[in-house]
Order: sequence, then C-alpha cells, then structure tokens
Amino acid sequence: MNRALRYTTVGVIAVSLLAGGSAAAFAAPQQLHTPAAVVAAAPAAASLTAKASATTVNAWQEFRISGAAKGIKAGTKVTVQQKQGTKWVSLPAQSPVNSKGAYSVRVKLGLKGVNQLRIGVGSTVSPVVKVTVR
Repeated sequence: MNRALRYTTVGVIAVSLLAGGSAAAFAAPQQLHTPAAVVAAAPAAASLTAKASATTVNAWQEFRISGAAKGIKAGTKVTVQQKQGTKWVSLPAQSPVNSKGAYSVRVKLGLKGVNQLRIGVGSTVSPVVKVTVR
C-alpha cells in the first residue's frame, strides 16, 4: 500500500505541474506571433526589371535599357551586363536608381549579332534582354 500511495502522489504532482505549465503557455502574449509582425520584420526581396528601347540597332547606335528596381535604395548604381561566351561581363554603362525606383541606362554595342544583356546590382539581376546589332 505504501508503494501505491507514492505512485499516486507522484502522479498527482506531475499532472499539476503539466497543467500549470500549459496554462502559463496559453497565457503568454501572442503579439510576437502575429502575421503582421512577421511580415514587417522580413526584408523586402530586391528585384530588377529591364526593357530595351529597341530590339535591333546598328553597330554603335545608342539605345536605352529602362526598368524598375524594387528593394534597392535610391542612388544605387545599376550596371549593364553582357553575356560573352559563358560569362556575364559588366559593361561601363551605369545609371543610378531614382527616388521612384526607376532607372534608364544609355547603351552602345559594337558586337554584331544577338547580344544578351541584363541589369545587375550586387547579386540581384534582371531577366535577360536580347538586342540584335547589325
């Protein structure tokens, strides 16, 4: 009988501890777990769009690549990149992002044929734009 009394006492203490612990967990403030707080803490993902003013140009004829920059600070310079073989090479054509998140870069190309271009800043790059040079 003594052993049964000990098991019962231990069981009652364990149940009361569990009940008290779970009650405290349910009483904890939920402010940190609301979706609005989670979304506000997450940084905006940077992205770039790009569109060429012409799809076909003569060699060394100027055209523009314009687009929008989201999640990129105004004043940050975006750079035109050209695919040369298997590598992307940065060209000396750059433009700053304005306060509305837009940019426009003047470009001149001499490499005849289809040129694959994109805009980049850091690790963020735009989709590829193709311009044919005659």
